[in-house]
Amino acid sequence: MTQEKWGLLRNKLLKAIGRNNYTTWIEPLEFKELQDGVAVFSVPTNFMGNYVSQNFADLILYELNTAGETVQRLDFRVAANSPARPKPAVDTPPVAKPEPVAAPSEDPAQDTLESLQAAPLDSRFTFDSFVVGKPNELAHAAARRVSEGGPVTFNPLVLYGGVGLGKTHLMHAIAWELKTKHPGLNVLYLSAEQFMYRFVQALRERRMMDFKHLFRSVDVLMVDDVQFIAGKDSTQEEFFHTFNALVDQNKQIIISADRAPGEIKDLEDRVKSRLQCGLVVDLHPTDYELRLGILQNKVQQYSSSYPDLAIADGVLEFLAHRISTNVRVLEGALTRLFAFASLVGREIDMELTQDCLADVLRASERKITVEEIQRKVSEYYNIRLSDIIGPKRLRSYARPRQVAMYLCKQLTSRSLPEIGRRFGGRDHTTVMHGVKRIEELKLTDGQIAEDVEMLRRSLEA
Repeated sequence: MTQEKWGLLRNKLLKAIGRNNYTTWIEPLEFKELQDGVAVFSVPTNFMGNYVSQNFADLILYELNTAGETVQRLDFRVAANSPARPKPAVDTPPVAKPEPVAAPSEDPAQDTLESLQAAPLDSRFTFDSFVVGKPNELAHAAARRVSEGGPVTFNPLVLYGGVGLGKTHLMHAIAWELKTKHPGLNVLYLSAEQFMYRFVQALRERRMMDFKHLFRSVDVLMVDDVQFIAGKDSTQEEFFHTFNALVDQNKQIIISADRAPGEIKDLEDRVKSRLQCGLVVDLHPTDYELRLGILQNKVQQYSSSYPDLAIADGVLEFLAHRISTNVRVLEGALTRLFAFASLVGREIDMELTQDCLADVLRASERKITVEEIQRKVSEYYNIRLSDIIGPKRLRSYARPRQVAMYLCKQLTSRSLPEIGRRFGGRDHTTVMHGVKRIEELKLTDGQIAEDVEMLRRSLEA
């Protein structure tokens, strides 16, 4: 049988099974030879050969024999270091294979499993635009290491932290770097929600084998906001198996979440365990120096767009101090300032800043909660949160509990009875005694005084 004849047969297969199945399973086949009733095909992977054998072998045999060839069986062989495939001899235009990282189609109905398109990457989110400071230096170093490609000692890399601390920025930066340095790698970046959508789509269309093959064929899998699959049992199970398959193949996995894997409610224990077996890195809330550095970096970027605008001394320092919870809000405030100042033709001084950003400044007033204080104190003293709240009266628990009560009295507007209720239903007199005891110890015990000050700064950062 000639290659031309195989090309004509592929046209018939295309019409019989449809474009999607053809592109995924038939187009990669390379006809090698027909000998003694055995048609030999070269395939990229064993998985593909097995799948075609199970699902399309009868149809291929039928078409071959109808065309006048005598074929009893098909033989699929994985070719080592096989050259690039010639263009298929099919009358219809071939479907182009998407870039490893690409934007999704505008029509969700056309976003097929075969395309395996990733979430779009933001061109602003690169390592060059990422401002490094003490709260994020470990996460940045780990992301840099992974972006070099090649084997790493930690897999997966899990980045976690609150909103606007740089998780997505680092994920995009890794993808850009890998795409630039290793264009041959199949890098897939998508959100956990997109992973779930594709999984549901595969179930609905009864094409789970396609789903499994495609997701297990990537070299680097990046899943953003993995907390969104918590509580979705079937999706978690498939994610777990995908995770295992990629790790077994030494493929890199990078995950982000809004909290540590062990703290994600309704996430299965086996998934938590898998996520925790790599490097888990916390992006801490930004400190003043990092926020100021981010603002200075943004001002440099804006200088080309607003060359005539001047910023008065103290404005950036004021913003870095007042807007402390979210970098996105901080950057958005600066963008608004530049736009407003250019429209009214004024210098960005303190008066214009306070007028323009009155609503942002009000919303950004720091509100510290009792729960946040309890969590910070338990982490600081390396004890469980339940021991802070619980009934144990050992000194190793009682002293941190008193420190937490003291900070609640100093940093929140809660009354003593309210604070007592948050500490396991304790009486307000117990809280009063704890607060008074820490006040006394601060004067006589340097370690307690240092602990309280460190915790206060951390909470107010």
